[in-house]
Amino acid sequence: METELKFLEERVYLLIRLYQDSRSENSKLRKELAASHEQCEKLNEKIHVAADRLETLLTTIPKNE
Repeated sequence: METELKFLEERVYLLIRLYQDSRSENSKLRKELAASHEQCEKLNEKIHVAADRLETLLTTIPKNE
């Protein structure tokens, strides 16, 4: 019985450590994901600005007839 309890105790400690590691990793991944979303939004904004500028330039180019 003592051996079984010791084994169970070790397994519980292992489970707790794995849980804590997973929480830590999930927190890190959430932060990375948020940073990626922010970067994506900034890049999309730059694309829209560039597209608007190109559209403006295209309207100023004389058309060859």
